[in-house]
Amino acid sequence: MRGTARDWLARRVRAADDRGSGAAAVLIFAFVFLALAAFVVDGGLSISQRERAADIAEQAARYAAQDVDLEALYVDEGGPAPINFANCADRVRAFAREMEMSGPDIAASGCVDADAQQVEATIQLTYRPILTGMFYGGAITVTGTAVAESVAG
Repeated sequence: MRGTARDWLARRVRAADDRGSGAAAVLIFAFVFLALAAFVVDGGLSISQRERAADIAEQAARYAAQDVDLEALYVDEGGPAPINFANCADRVRAFAREMEMSGPDIAASGCVDADAQQVEATIQLTYRPILTGMFYGGAITVTGTAVAESVAG
């Protein structure tokens, strides 16, 4: 003998209690995994861009320090080669253009401090995060700073 409609409905409710719970868990874990992957990828990109800014700053400082004041060098023989520090900012920006940086980054880059013995260059790089950019809508700016000194001529 078959049970009543109420018994049939009670059996169906008991059987359906756990349906879909596995799918919900998979969706939650997939979201968590993608969020962690996004932070790992964009964190690596951030570190890479900071290292690139520091590398470009080192090269730009050396490039600016190579602009030696020849007249002062010939007058003061044997001492360190005096840097033509008046052109430091222009030399750093010229190097930034050679590195094919963007216009606002070139404008923000330049010399922090310069004298006849050393120059300190700073480079700015702007980038957009790859995966976390879906949640965070802005560009990220990193800077690198380096010092180059004059050596004995």
